[in-house]
Amino acid sequence: MRASPQISLLQSGVAGGAWRVGGMVVVVVVVVVVVVVVVVVVVVERGGDLMPSTLEGQITMEKTPSYFVTNHAPKRIHTMARDIKLIIVVRNPVTRAISDYTQTLSKKPEIPTFEVLAFKNRTLGLIDASWSALRIGIYALHLESWMQYFPLAQMHFVSGERLIVDPAGEMAKVQDFLGLKRIVTDKHFYFNKTKGFPCLKKPEDSSTPRCLGKSKGRTHPRIDPDVIRRLHKFFKPFNMMFYQMSGQNFEWELGEAAAAGAPRSSQD
Repeated sequence: MRASPQISLLQSGVAGGAWRVGGMVVVVVVVVVVVVVVVVVVVVERGGDLMPSTLEGQITMEKTPSYFVTNHAPKRIHTMARDIKLIIVVRNPVTRAISDYTQTLSKKPEIPTFEVLAFKNRTLGLIDASWSALRIGIYALHLESWMQYFPLAQMHFVSGERLIVDPAGEMAKVQDFLGLKRIVTDKHFYFNKTKGFPCLKKPEDSSTPRCLGKSKGRTHPRIDPDVIRRLHKFFKPFNMMFYQMSGQNFEWELGEAAAAGAPRSSQD
């Protein structure tokens, strides 16, 4: 059965989704936090009855966290719809790893410390790149798999950091990429100082802004500054490669000093 066009959010640690604009397929790749693993291709193969009804001109979105780091996802999605569009949201991989750990810690408080999990041998400075919280942040590695099937012209990269401080600006770029009228503007966002990220609101009424649930915006545990420094050093060459591949400089190196400071809110 041929699936109706859809857009998927590939998450390397956040959320994902799928939209349809007429006959155009759009896939959103989100690499910001880590949640569950749901492969959109499975939904498609089981039939369109699992997707919400979509009228001509509407956009249907399906989101899933793990596409970006799932090896077989690029080929399967390309087989489904080779003209699909990809929106990839990424954040500083060190902050992402801490966010990942924070979420896991909330569910499994008995796990070792971040510092223990991040190293194979801390004395020798051997970082454990096989630990999923760190491996997910090697964006160049994952992007390489996607570029074997999709050209950069079908990809749009969103800065997770700018999405927090200027959500309207980043959404304007996304709408342009999708060929949509700029409907979502700064009137639709309200910054929640307690959680540390924007909330959605309807500009036409005075209803309470819609914010993410209690499981979002957790305070990160304090991590040894030396460990953060070593992780920034570890990720730097991969970040430089990712900047070159994506054609966009996210300037994560500029935040290294701040990253070694006090605890902060998480976006998981």
